[in-house]
Amino acid sequence: MRRQVLLFLSALCLGYVIGQVSYSIPEEMAKGSVVGNIAHDLGLDLKRIRSGKARVYTGGSAEYIGLNKERGVLLIQERIDREALCGEMTPCALHFQLILENPMELFRVTVEITDINDNAPSFTNAEKRFEISESAVIGSKFMLEKAIDSDIGTNGLQQYSLTPVDNFVLKLENQADGNKKAELVLQKSLDREKQNYISLLLTALDGGEPQMSGTMQIFISVLDANDNAPTFAKPLYRAKILENSPKGTSITTVSASDKDIGSNGEVSYLIAPSKRLLNELFKIDSKSGEIILIGEIDYEKANAYQIDIEVIDSGGLSDSTKVIVDVIDINDNNPHINIVSKSESILEDSPPNTVIAMLSISDPDSENNGKVECNIESNIPFKIQTTLSGFYTLITEIALDRELAARYNITVTCSDEGVPSLSSSVTLTLQISDVNDNAPVFERSSYEAYIVENNTPGLSIFTVKARDADWNQNARVSYILEDSSVNGVPVSSYVSVSADSGVIHAVRSFDYEQIKDFHFSVKAQDGGSPPLSSNVTVKILIQDQNDNPPQVLYPVQTGGSVVGEMVPRSADVGYLVSKVVAVDVDSGQNAWLSYKLQKATDRALFEVGLQNGEIRTIRQVTDKDPVNQKLTVIVEDNGQPSHSATVIVNVAVADSFSEVLSEFTDFKQDKEYNDNLTFYLVLALAVVSFLFITCLVVIISVKIYRWRQSRVLYHSNLPVIPYYPPRYSDTLGGTGTLQHVYNYEVCRTTDSRKSDCKFGRAGSQNVLIMDPSSTATMQRIQSEKSILDEPDSPLEVGIQCL
Repeated sequence: MRRQVLLFLSALCLGYVIGQVSYSIPEEMAKGSVVGNIAHDLGLDLKRIRSGKARVYTGGSAEYIGLNKERGVLLIQERIDREALCGEMTPCALHFQLILENPMELFRVTVEITDINDNAPSFTNAEKRFEISESAVIGSKFMLEKAIDSDIGTNGLQQYSLTPVDNFVLKLENQADGNKKAELVLQKSLDREKQNYISLLLTALDGGEPQMSGTMQIFISVLDANDNAPTFAKPLYRAKILENSPKGTSITTVSASDKDIGSNGEVSYLIAPSKRLLNELFKIDSKSGEIILIGEIDYEKANAYQIDIEVIDSGGLSDSTKVIVDVIDINDNNPHINIVSKSESILEDSPPNTVIAMLSISDPDSENNGKVECNIESNIPFKIQTTLSGFYTLITEIALDRELAARYNITVTCSDEGVPSLSSSVTLTLQISDVNDNAPVFERSSYEAYIVENNTPGLSIFTVKARDADWNQNARVSYILEDSSVNGVPVSSYVSVSADSGVIHAVRSFDYEQIKDFHFSVKAQDGGSPPLSSNVTVKILIQDQNDNPPQVLYPVQTGGSVVGEMVPRSADVGYLVSKVVAVDVDSGQNAWLSYKLQKATDRALFEVGLQNGEIRTIRQVTDKDPVNQKLTVIVEDNGQPSHSATVIVNVAVADSFSEVLSEFTDFKQDKEYNDNLTFYLVLALAVVSFLFITCLVVIISVKIYRWRQSRVLYHSNLPVIPYYPPRYSDTLGGTGTLQHVYNYEVCRTTDSRKSDCKFGRAGSQNVLIMDPSSTATMQRIQSEKSILDEPDSPLEVGIQCL
C-alpha cells in the first residue's frame, strides 16, 4: 500500500495549536487498516492523546476513519468506496478534524482516497441495433454508446476494440472533457444483396491491473437509400440555470440538419445513454431538440452537468453534440453551526482568555452566499473570535464571579453575506463552578453513643453529620473511618461508617464482659480537588444485658461426697450451717443475686439468707431429725428475664463423725439391696406375664365353649389379675422375723419389652423391707422420706407398667 503523508503545523497565541496533516490511501482498504501514525506526524505524545480525550470530528458526516488512542494511529472504520463518495470528482478526499481537550486543540486532517481498479467498464445496453443504407458512403460514421467505468485515471475506460472489421472500423475521438467518443466508421461499401445483416462485438477496456472489460453486441441491418447523415449546428452547446429552478424549465435547444429530403431527412433527438442521473434530471423533445428540466438540481450537489445529445435520421445515420449546463448558486442555505467541543462548567477563578467552546461554521453556498460571520451579545463577559477558516472559539474576556452569576446563556448568531442574508443561532449554557475553599464541619465536637451488648451485626448505632458551606461536588461530604485499633484489633472489625450517610453500623456482636467502651475517629471529606476534611472523635459505650446465669463458687459440686456439712444436734436457732457463694459476671442489677431454699428434707429446720446465701437453722435440732438432710438452694439474678442456678447442699445432723459414717454404711447396703430387688422384680414380672397370658387363653377358650352363639368377641382393657404367692400372717408387734409380703400390680402393653416400670407405694402406712441376706429390720415412717426421696431409693415397692 502506498501512503503519502504531508504535515503542516502552525502555532497560534491562543493557548492551543492548530495543525494540518494529509494522507493518501487507496479505496476499499479493509476495516482496521492503519491510515497513518497521526501522533507521530503531529508530534503528539500518546499520553497527551489519552489525557486530552482525542477524538475525530467529521461535522455530522459518516466516520470512515477513527482514532486508536492507545497507539495514536488512524484506522479504517468503514469501507470506503471512492466512486460512491466522490463520483468523478478528483481529487477525492475526506476532511475531518482531530480535537483535543485540556487545553483545547484542533488539527485538520485530509485523507486523499486514490482509485483502484474495482469497476469494469459496462454499457448501459447489452446490444445496439443499426439500420444502415447500402448507399452509405465509405467513411460514414455511426455513433456508439459510451461505456461507463466508475474508476478514474488509468483505472478508467482507456480503449475500445471492435470485431470483426470486415466492413467497419472503430474510430475514437478525444473530447473536451477527456472522454473518448466511439464511432463506427464504414470502411467498405455495403451490399445488401450479399449481406443484409451484420453482427459486431464492441469491447471496452480499462487500463487497470488486472485489466477489466465490458462488451456490447452491435446488430446492423443493411437498408437502401439514405446516404446523408444529420449534422449538428455546433459541436458544443453551453447553458445556465438557477438552482432550485422549477420542473419544466427550458434550458436550451439544439439543432441538427440533414441534406436528405422526405423521410430520410426527418431527424429525432435523444439524450445519449451515459450516467443514469441525467435521464432523471433532463429530457429532450425528440422533434424540436428542446432540453427541459424534469428533476431538482442543487448547486451544492453538482455545479455543472454534461449532456451528450444524439440526432438520428430515418435512415439510421446520426451525429452527436455535447451540452454543458452550468448551475448558478443562490443563497438558499442557512449557516450550519456545529459545536465541536464545549465546557459545561468553568471554575470561577479561571483566568481570562480561557476557551469554553469551539464551533465549526459551514455554509454550503458559494462565494458571498457562503461567507459567514459570527457574533455574541455584548453585555456578557465573553467574546468570540475566528481561529481557522470555518472555526470559531468562545473565550472568557474577564474574570468570572459565581456569586454574581452562577450560570450564563450565551447565544451565538452566525449570518452569511448573501442577499437576503440568512442566519442561524445556537445557545450555550455555561455553569460557573464553585472553588473548594471550605472544609466540612461536624455538628458536634465529639459524639457519644450507647449500644446494648449481644446486638445483631449490621445494627445501626447512630449517625454523624457534617456540613460543607461549598456547593455541589465541593459540598458533597463522604465519611471515612480512620485507621486505629481497639485492644490490638483494627477498629474496622468493630464498626463501619456509611460513606454517604454517616450512619455508623456495628460490624460484630459486642460482649459487655469483654469490652465496655471504645473510641475512634471519623473523617468527613468533601468532594473537592484537592479535598478538604475534618475529624471528630466518637465514643461507643456497651450496655450490659442479662446474658449470664449466676455461677456457684461454693459449695463445689462433686459426685464423690455424700455429706457436705455437719450440724450438731445441740445447735441452737440461727446456727450457721454453711454459706452458698455465687457470682454473676453481668453488671448492675443483672448481677444482683438472691438466694432461696427451693427444696429441703425438712423445710422447718433450715432457711437461706435472701441476700447473703447463709444457711441457718430456724429451730432447735432434735433427736428425731434425720441424719441426712438434702437442701436445694436456687440462686437468681435480678435481670429481665432472670437467670438462675441451683446447688445441692448435703447436711448431716449428727454429733460425731462415726454416727455419720454408720448412716452412710447403711445407705450403701440399701443401694445394693435395691439393685438386687430390681433384678428379682424384673424376673417376677416375666413369670407373672407368662401366667397372665396362659390364664387369658384359658378363659377365652371357656367363654367360646359356653357361648357358641356369640360371634363377636369381647374386647376391652386387659383386667388386672392379681397373683398372690404364699403369704404369712403379718404380726405388727414387731417381734420375731418379719414375713415377706409381696403385692404386684401388673399392666401390659402390646410390647412388654418397651414398657416402663415404676415402683408404686404400698397401701399400708408402714412399709416393711427385708434383705434376704440379713435378719436386720428397718422401719421408716412414710412422712419422713429423708434420703429416700432419691430416684433410686430402694424403699419404693410395687410395679406399675406404663
